[in-house]
Amino acid sequence: MSSTLLKFPRLNAPKLRQLPNGLTIVVEQMPVEAVNLNLWIDVGSTAESDAINGMAHFLEHMIFKGTKRLASGEFERKIEERGAVTNAATSQDYTHYYVTTAPKDFAKLAPLQIDIVMNACIPDDAFERERMVVLEEIRRSDDNPQRRTFATAMETAFEKLPYRRPVLGPEAVISQLQVQQMRSFHAQNYQPKSVTAVAVGNLPEEELIEIIAEGFANVETRDNGKVETQDITSLKQEPPFTEIVRKESVDESLQQARLIMLWRVPGLMQLSQTYALDVLSAILGHGRTSRLWRDLREERELVNYISVSNMTNYLQGTFLIAAHCEVENLAATEEAIVQHIRKIQTEIEESEISRIRKRVANRFIFANERPSDRANLYGYYQTLIGDLEPAFDFPHHIQAQDRETLIQAARTYLSPDAYGVVVMKPKES
Repeated sequence: MSSTLLKFPRLNAPKLRQLPNGLTIVVEQMPVEAVNLNLWIDVGSTAESDAINGMAHFLEHMIFKGTKRLASGEFERKIEERGAVTNAATSQDYTHYYVTTAPKDFAKLAPLQIDIVMNACIPDDAFERERMVVLEEIRRSDDNPQRRTFATAMETAFEKLPYRRPVLGPEAVISQLQVQQMRSFHAQNYQPKSVTAVAVGNLPEEELIEIIAEGFANVETRDNGKVETQDITSLKQEPPFTEIVRKESVDESLQQARLIMLWRVPGLMQLSQTYALDVLSAILGHGRTSRLWRDLREERELVNYISVSNMTNYLQGTFLIAAHCEVENLAATEEAIVQHIRKIQTEIEESEISRIRKRVANRFIFANERPSDRANLYGYYQTLIGDLEPAFDFPHHIQAQDRETLIQAARTYLSPDAYGVVVMKPKES
């Protein structure tokens, strides 16, 4: 196979260090006048029992309410004084916190970031105030038609796996959570052994390691009791659909109908099986040159919008096609998509594959330009699969996908006769 991608340059050269306390440190010096520290915690909403669903996200809010060393709001003030930025995110498979600083400020601010995340006080009064903030966030999410449609799609995609639940949790659960449950959840899950600390920027790598290690030397050990969680490694993948499973409803806030079609596919636990699905999703629905956009949007004008995603959660993924169209076009749109699924199981042009390879190569380079980009890349793979190599090798894996591999993956995972479908219609006038 002739391609420049086979000689793709190795852009990344991070150093990995494992400490006796179980902490994983990944560092890389990069000649950009910034340093990003990303703390990845190996816990997300999948680790929650139904009784505490939403705890991981609620805790993310509470992390910033102070420690024994830092009063509430003091961390943000110190960050702002030095022109640094900080934020956090919770997903189903992980939670991560980051700060980006000037190199000269890293030794001062990195220990504060570690302190605020690992030694959070979780005070009673702040817990009750923040509960109201989280409940309002849930209500806003419930009022968002796009989020409502996606939530229904995930409930259709999974019958038992926790990916069927929203990361924010339901209002009824958040209303009943107790502050001591959160302290227990934090003490159980926010341990050095559950953390990957990634620092990328313009400081020597040994200096980055030393600053992080010193910060974690000040992590308090606390016994806050136990709260019920679940071991996600004991959960089993759900079998493919054996028929068309359909959910239809009316959403008064919509102007146009929403159609989502989905298939259960491999996740990060079967990483090697995900690359072909990534390419198939791009051929079908990434951009204006993709098959579905050209046919359904440009030529037949059945839809106003259509996209395809291969969502690779840790335990199991979802191959998802989403379209916006008029109600009278719903049946024709679904049938057209089914025909494209059939077609991609026999017909794939080399030019289509080549286009995806080039795009992936370019995006991989662009996604390595900033310290935060690299820190996110390293933290994601090290946290979820315990290996950095896939972070570097993604373009090579995409390069290896040929016509036969792609057709086999389409036949294996994308049945035109068995899938989940969610239809949300606007109210009839």
